[in-house]
Amino acid sequence: MDATILQIVLVFVFTFICAIDQFSFLQSLYQPIVTGCVIGLILGDLKTGLIVGGTYQLMTMGNMPVGGAQPPNAVIGGIMAAILAITLKLEPTAAVATAIPFSLLGQYAVTLIFTIMSTVMTKADKCAEAADDKGIDRINYLAMLALGLIFGLIVTLFFIGGSAFGSQVVSMIPAWLMDGLKASGGMMRYVGFAILIKVMISRDLWGFFFFGFALAVVIASIESLSGPALIILAFIGFALAYWDFQIQSRLKTAEATATNEGGFEDGI
Repeated sequence: MDATILQIVLVFVFTFICAIDQFSFLQSLYQPIVTGCVIGLILGDLKTGLIVGGTYQLMTMGNMPVGGAQPPNAVIGGIMAAILAITLKLEPTAAVATAIPFSLLGQYAVTLIFTIMSTVMTKADKCAEAADDKGIDRINYLAMLALGLIFGLIVTLFFIGGSAFGSQVVSMIPAWLMDGLKASGGMMRYVGFAILIKVMISRDLWGFFFFGFALAVVIASIESLSGPALIILAFIGFALAYWDFQIQSRLKTAEATATNEGGFEDGI
């Protein structure tokens, strides 16, 4: 499939917006079900775009950043899956599998941007101390611009050159840099969970933590339940959270009633 100049520009602009939306706008434009639909419209095959987007969305439902850990990036992965399916006439499942390396490259890009911007946080602290809101705005805009440009260039280059060109670009990345990004990404997942546990640490919550861990191991070990295990655990977690919320609400109401010394009502 030969891409037109308009299609290339639209793919770049849409990827640029989605990259920023993932961390700043938060309007869910970056979700694969949305990116697949838009890419399908741009490339003239809405049906394939929706099928691929929905397939990729199901695959990434359990992916979420925890602390500093970043999962394979759904923006680049979802967009590239739709592009590969439409331009190379791949089956949706094959396109999703083919797009996984691209999502990993997006993960490395996010890790790299976060690492670079972490050194700028001292400047942001100084701006906050000096009440320089414009300086903080400039730092935020710089991070959004860098992320959008990197994502846009990656997707556009792969879109123009195809998967073969993408493989050549990846092979040009120094091995030491790729190994460093892999090591930092692997380390950050444990750091992220440690940060999460540190924030949530409480005697009241440890029971839920161990119960959830044990339940996840049991459900995942059952072959017939291993597929929808995440959805099952999510429903169980929601049920427990809602039950705890009701209990806590009743306790607070009972305490408020018990401390009420009474008053006058109907003349009594």
